[in-house]
Amino acid sequence: MSEAELHFLTGRMNGAKLAAAGRGELRFPLPVGLVYDEEGATIIDPDAEVAAAVADVFSAFRSAGSAYGVVAAFKGRRFPLRAYGGTWAGELRWGRLTHARVLNILANPAYAGVYVYGRYHSSRIVSPEGRISTKVTELPRAEWPIVIFDHHPGYISWDDYLANATRLAANTTNAGARPPREGAALCQGIITCGSCGRPMSTRYHANGHPAYECSASRADQMATKTCRSIAASSVDDAVAEALLDALNPDEVALALAAADEVAKRRASRSRASELAVERARYEAERAERAFLACEPENRLVARSLEARWEARLELLTEAEKTFATEMAAAPVLPGRAELEALTGDVAALWHARSTTPKDRKRLLRTLVADVTLLPEPDFAKARIGIVWHSGATDEIVVARPLRVTEYRRTDPAAVEFARRHANLSNTDLAELLNAAGYLTGAGRVFDNDAVASLRRYRGVPQPQLLQDGEVTVADIARELGITNGAVIHWISRGWLFARRGLNDQWCIPFGPGVEAACRERAARSAHIHALDSTEPQAAHELTVGEVAALLGISTNVVYYWIERHHVEARRGSSGRLFIAFGPNVEAACRERVALSVHLEAAAHPQTPRHTRNEAV
Repeated sequence: MSEAELHFLTGRMNGAKLAAAGRGELRFPLPVGLVYDEEGATIIDPDAEVAAAVADVFSAFRSAGSAYGVVAAFKGRRFPLRAYGGTWAGELRWGRLTHARVLNILANPAYAGVYVYGRYHSSRIVSPEGRISTKVTELPRAEWPIVIFDHHPGYISWDDYLANATRLAANTTNAGARPPREGAALCQGIITCGSCGRPMSTRYHANGHPAYECSASRADQMATKTCRSIAASSVDDAVAEALLDALNPDEVALALAAADEVAKRRASRSRASELAVERARYEAERAERAFLACEPENRLVARSLEARWEARLELLTEAEKTFATEMAAAPVLPGRAELEALTGDVAALWHARSTTPKDRKRLLRTLVADVTLLPEPDFAKARIGIVWHSGATDEIVVARPLRVTEYRRTDPAAVEFARRHANLSNTDLAELLNAAGYLTGAGRVFDNDAVASLRRYRGVPQPQLLQDGEVTVADIARELGITNGAVIHWISRGWLFARRGLNDQWCIPFGPGVEAACRERAARSAHIHALDSTEPQAAHELTVGEVAALLGISTNVVYYWIERHHVEARRGSSGRLFIAFGPNVEAACRERVALSVHLEAAAHPQTPRHTRNEAV
């Protein structure tokens, strides 16, 4: 057969297919939930559980508004899949509902009772390497060659199908759409910077509070002088107040329709569980009939049928338990009269805890087209422009929230009061401020730490601590080259007179006689050593403990060598002894250890001993 004849035959076959499709008689695999009857007509699947699962997909999409919301609604619930081709051809299988399957179901016009042929177009493409491949593309709705409305029963109407397609397109963020999200920012996606004209992004801080920022212009170095970042609460509160003022309280019918929809969704969910119980009961009864019909003498078959019956009974028990749990967990719906009373107060519904941020955004976008943060040179104010879907516009001026350093600032009168009594101690000044009725910027009473912060950050002068001829503990320690602990030890033993000054600090009269006595006491003390230098430990120096560990001897031997001047050491700023331990010194030390008849290597070398330069 020639190529021309094959071409004519192919054309005639395609023409016959197109003619059959034009009459709606060309059969092709149907999606789950639709089947062919004995006469070849398309009908809804007679399996009630399958039909209920498919119908719940559309009802969940109406309530959630997104394909991901449908997947979340079906979490823990199985979904049917009819296999075509392969080992499982024609069989009904159950599994998890995925996001891709939800999109395919919502985009399939067969569920709207419409017969469509030619949704996809295939074409052959020759690659530069010479390979031939087939490319399948989905055609736009206006280019579908054959569309027959009301061809068969559907789960939704054609108008609902178009509404679902519009909502899916509005959820496509990579195409510029900004659907309502779950965050607390009310104007997310619809607020624009009035200075640069770009959309403002929403940012959530670590504390969970959202803010609107003109970040795109800053990133592109296109920000103007009036581009602002503002707390979302400043804009959201003003826009919500304008929305509630514009709402007509007579819209009770809309609220009642929403309540009826909630009741219908609950009934559909409970119906799915009821159908699952009904199917499990049917399977159990069928297994029971098979077991009872078996001859008792045929024990091999009877045991198998009995095991299957027990398995079906377990599935029935589990399905009944699941249904009972769902019914117990469902809250009680209010009556119609109660709903009419509630819907009369839209503001109460708006602020109710049960109303989610996503629901508030949907209500807002039904009336408000967009929100603009208009240029405002005054940083303390914000000008907000609202464009309604009716074409009307409103402009609102609100005060921006103060910074934390502003609204938590201590009263200037309290600061001035503290300046007038700056010579008092922190404790006395705190008592005086509290008696006068002043509070800190955080709204707490004054204490020692609060007064200290007031002196540090607000410039309140420090009180006069020392009298003439007095010094502090640190001054004496620095003058004599000893530690603060040694001076405090002398005070506690009564060897050095001191008094408690402001804030419990020691004030010590330190005349020439007292200084001479302190120097003599430091010189006589066996526990106070004069520092040789203030330099830190050098790279070639080792501590006493390190030398002892290196030679495998006791640290007492190293201290003995230092006292006998067999090894030279210096005392550093921390009071520790540092030994210049070069190769010659190490060789001399090892020779001394080898020649000594009294030294034995320590089984466990001691750790370095800490010395403190204080008097006891």
